Amino acid sequence: MIAASKRRSSPRKRTKKARPWLLLFRAAAWLICAGVFWFGYLLWLINGFDTTKPIAKADAGIVLGAALWNDVPSPALKERLDFAYELITLGKVDKLILSGGLGANGATKTEAEGMRDYLIAKGITEDKLLLENASTSTYENLLNSRKIAEDGKLKELVIITHDYHAARAKEMAGQLDYGDFQVAATKSKVLNPVFNEAREVLAFTKWKLDLALLTLGARSPDSML
Repeated sequence: MIAASKRRSSPRKRTKKARPWLLLFRAAAWLICAGVFWFGYLLWLINGFDTTKPIAKADAGIVLGAALWNDVPSPALKERLDFAYELITLGKVDKLILSGGLGANGATKTEAEGMRDYLIAKGITEDKLLLENASTSTYENLLNSRKIAEDGKLKELVIITHDYHAARAKEMAGQLDYGDFQVAATKSKVLNPVFNEAREVLAFTKWKLDLALLTLGARSPDSML
């Protein structure tokens, strides 16, 4: 009888020993599911931006900066600038605010200066171009460009960028009290869509965390600079 009792109790002991590992497995599975859901949600936001919406006439377009290569706009930045050139020549915007500071890749010009030189070479007069030379992030692009727009009494604004970047830029502009603004986005023919969307998911996740901390008062707007 004693031996039988010991045999019956042993499965219970094995179950108790296995339980922490089972809980850990379940927690890992839930984290993976949450990560997949979050990744899918952000991809839906990124790819759901409507690039076909007509652009109403505005006072100025804000071109969000990207890298210079040897002080010349990279192929991706050229796409944004060509799109901005199209908008200004069509009369959709009267001026362009070129936003971007000095990069970390050995450039001797700011992104804004490189963009200015590119557009002047295409025939845009310098009086139509306003430079924002200090920013190093999308948030700073928008914050500093808003100040330039306010100083120039430019009220109706269009944010100009790529389609993969548009949803995050729109959220940031809304957080920065841009008021009634538009976002005009161009599709890229030179960027790797998989790489850029994956990178944008990470950048968007960081922004969502920053926004949550700002909303809760756990982070100040100054710390975003």
